[in-house]
Amino acid sequence: MNHVYVWPHFDPILVKLGPFAIHYYALAYITALVLGWRLMRRLVREQPVVATHEQVDDFLSWATLGVVLGGRIGYILFYQPVYFLDHLNRTYAVWDGGMSFHGGMIGVAVAILIYCHRHGLDPWYFGDRVAVPVPIGLFLGRIANFINGELWGRPAPAWFPFRMIYPQSGSDVPRYPSELIEATLEGIILFIVLYTASRSERIRSQPGYLAGIFVMGYGIARTTAECFRQPDWFLGYLMFGLTMGQLLSLPMIVIGAVMIWRARRVSRTQAVIAA
Repeated sequence: MNHVYVWPHFDPILVKLGPFAIHYYALAYITALVLGWRLMRRLVREQPVVATHEQVDDFLSWATLGVVLGGRIGYILFYQPVYFLDHLNRTYAVWDGGMSFHGGMIGVAVAILIYCHRHGLDPWYFGDRVAVPVPIGLFLGRIANFINGELWGRPAPAWFPFRMIYPQSGSDVPRYPSELIEATLEGIILFIVLYTASRSERIRSQPGYLAGIFVMGYGIARTTAECFRQPDWFLGYLMFGLTMGQLLSLPMIVIGAVMIWRARRVSRTQAVIAA
């Protein structure tokens, strides 16, 4: 039986103490960083050893800056440059949403390159370990989107088993719960794939392989999920009927495939030299 649900009117604020408030959106980022940090501490000590626990601890602040600054700057540049140019006082209001994953990914990539250069670490191996926990943050972020009642889906056909009415969309049309679909594809499934791959020492020994799986996997997951998500009203559909999320994600599929190819090639070269 197909069901139609009404989006629960969640309060986006978890706790409010006077002028201070803890938003679910911010809590999602904090929780993701902590869980990712704990998992990465374990991953870097597995063969081949990539870094020390102390270096992972030190990198946490770099990752935080990369995620927040890159995510916010990316959203402003990719999605609403004109709006924020006219509303500079809104550029820091990250608790209201408005973070670009693609911008955050670029920010973390830059942080990895700088940090590894300063500490004499291999950025490919280090990036592999960073990539594995990222879907945890993607999952929590999409759940926060759902709680905020944003990024709702396109109108869903009657046969779809779980349709939802979003009153804030301005209509009573049943839609795809696109935030939950994205949480499943970008979060749960991608994490299972990455974590399973990270259990193989052969894959861990190929620098850039896990990062390539992540980049390609996210590109596939996001491009697919965008088929269920209503495009941003201020952008709509762009060239070839694609959304901004798809235009930014499709190249990731190719880039990720090239990263995997490079990792395998480097691994074969190292094996020949060792022999």
